[in-house]
Amino acid sequence: MPETLRAAVAAPAAGRDPRLDVLRGLSLVMIFINHTPGQIYENLTSRNFGFSDAAEGFVLMSGIAAGLAYMRYFAGPGPYWAGVARLWRRSWTLYKVHLVTTAMALGVAAATAQWFGGFGMMQLNEVDKFYEKPLQFLIGIPTLAHQLGYANILPLYAALLLVAPGLIWLALRAPRVLLAGSLALWFITPMYWLNMPSYPNGSGWFLNPFAWQLLFVLGLLTGVAAKHGQRFVPVKRWLVALCIVWLIFCAAAAIYEPLELAFGHVLWLAAEKLHFPWIAVAFDKTYLTVPRLSHALALAYVLSVWPAVRQACASRFAAPFALLGRHALPVFGLGVVLCYTANGVKTVMPQSLALDTALIGTGIALMLALAGAKEAWKRAEARAQIR
Repeated sequence: MPETLRAAVAAPAAGRDPRLDVLRGLSLVMIFINHTPGQIYENLTSRNFGFSDAAEGFVLMSGIAAGLAYMRYFAGPGPYWAGVARLWRRSWTLYKVHLVTTAMALGVAAATAQWFGGFGMMQLNEVDKFYEKPLQFLIGIPTLAHQLGYANILPLYAALLLVAPGLIWLALRAPRVLLAGSLALWFITPMYWLNMPSYPNGSGWFLNPFAWQLLFVLGLLTGVAAKHGQRFVPVKRWLVALCIVWLIFCAAAAIYEPLELAFGHVLWLAAEKLHFPWIAVAFDKTYLTVPRLSHALALAYVLSVWPAVRQACASRFAAPFALLGRHALPVFGLGVVLCYTANGVKTVMPQSLALDTALIGTGIALMLALAGAKEAWKRAEARAQIR
């Protein structure tokens, strides 16, 4: 490993909770692996041991990071334009990165079809609208009304940052009101099929901001509380035990198919006989239904109260994941391009364990190299300013 990269990996920012960076970096790795389907390593990611996946964790931690980073701009009596400007500038950056990665993903899909005969890449992940409805496609991409598969987290995050100034202001002054409003919006969203418009599909965003805002808001409230040296959700033995039991059940249901079918039948009975709302019994990612949401929150809570997690995240073995987490935006953008590249390779080459290992290993190595370069660049700029 080059010295600059080794130094970048080994040196997190002072006073920073290592868990946030490490777990966010781990989520980025799992998202990349999950977005390269048909290889053996996707069987090892968190989605195979519960009802949620790395996307829920990434959005929750994005809310925590936003609360920690921007709370100070809204703590005083105002005006708050400095904080609003920073949040909206970040949202604009996310939008630009999304457009660039989308264009590169399209280029990878087209190159696979043109030069390697892998036309299947042009038929997956909503790329087919590019040649089926080109004019509508060219309208949908810049307006975020059409989003490619594997490239739809950044539009969600950008939309949430646009309203984050008001959310942070409320989190500081009326956290219970914010939480109640967020829960109410999440609950009524599937009742009225609220969603952002999509075009030309017309089915709405895959990651529905009206539902997924709840995870972001919970993250904001957690970050704001942490900034004050407190916990948003206190440590309670009964709650820890309940979450552990639920996580064990979710893992067992995900692994053992008869238990999964039995649980599904119980949920069906709850809906048919007891008239439970759809959001409580479905396994839907777009509307962030209860089984997915409860699993993600239980996992986050247990990880936050388990001392061994903090110790593990502070170890040198976790440093590569921390490096990725500190530079989540460029790493995620690169991951989108890499997953399209890996899918293109798998489309035209014979499948094998060696190929899967090469694709996943090379992809993670490139993400680490980019994060290391960003860290080295940041340190060089800091040294230049001191001089």
